[in-house]
Amino acid sequence: MDIAVSAETFRLAQVFTISRGSRTEAKVLTVRITDGDVTGWGECVPYARYDETLESVTEEIRGLPEVFDREALYGLLPPGAARNAVDCALWDLACKRSGVRAWDLAGLPAPGPEITAYTLSLAEPAEMEAQAAKNAFRPLLKIKLGTPDDMPRLEAVRRGAPKSTIIVDANEGWSAEVYADLAPHLVRLGVALVEQPLPAGDDEALIGMERPVPVCADESCHDRDSLPKLKGKYDVVNIKLDKTGGLTEALRLREAAMAEGYKVMVGCMVGTSLAMAPAVLVAQGAMVTDLDGPLLLAEDRPTPLHYDEKGVYPPEPALWG
Repeated sequence: MDIAVSAETFRLAQVFTISRGSRTEAKVLTVRITDGDVTGWGECVPYARYDETLESVTEEIRGLPEVFDREALYGLLPPGAARNAVDCALWDLACKRSGVRAWDLAGLPAPGPEITAYTLSLAEPAEMEAQAAKNAFRPLLKIKLGTPDDMPRLEAVRRGAPKSTIIVDANEGWSAEVYADLAPHLVRLGVALVEQPLPAGDDEALIGMERPVPVCADESCHDRDSLPKLKGKYDVVNIKLDKTGGLTEALRLREAAMAEGYKVMVGCMVGTSLAMAPAVLVAQGAMVTDLDGPLLLAEDRPTPLHYDEKGVYPPEPALWG
């Protein structure tokens, strides 16, 4: 097998801001694995929160041996962006070799569209209200919060989109005291889910705390090994392929989490349709699907994912799987 990895940049439709900073473009790594005359591809988004860079992830991938399969990959790379892109490329390669869709290879029912959240960028309340009003036709809005001034923003979004379901992502930006103060207001404003309210290293404070709104583990949940540390703290786990290290582990985490009584959210980094495509399989029947990366872009892959009022659809074979 020949493995090629390249860095690519895709412009965003507008500046995207979370509590950790702003960006105007999505920087991704594309992996192509060629075996004979067949090539499979996958995408990952290295994330500084996990000490990943385009350069470090590229080196991880280039250090792989010439021959391996998806199971062997577990012993070659840890969970993270590098393993994700390679794992998804191997899935695509297997599909192209066999002429069978990825869900059939995985033994899953044929997927359908899933309603996805649309993320509103962190901004001043008036701007967030305008963003919400512009997107009030969407059934599910996600708000990036995690600052000391979040209540005016949340109130503004609810005014702008009175009928949309709202979920909140604090990106580890709150303390236990701030979250406890905000929780009744989240209920009052009809928030359906709060994602990672406390830093992953400080989430012991969630044990015994009332959770009137379901609390979702994001930075605290990477793969199946994370599950024992979540008990008593979280109600939902956010499965992202760039955290699990690919579709293979994402499907296994989904099964294990549901067996332990967790509900599932399927999320993404800001990437292209190629990154979202495998995640659509994991998102089937999830409590929350958050695969809006392509909706935030000004440019995308050829044969991009299709989005309409029913949600995000499974990929065409020309894209992936």
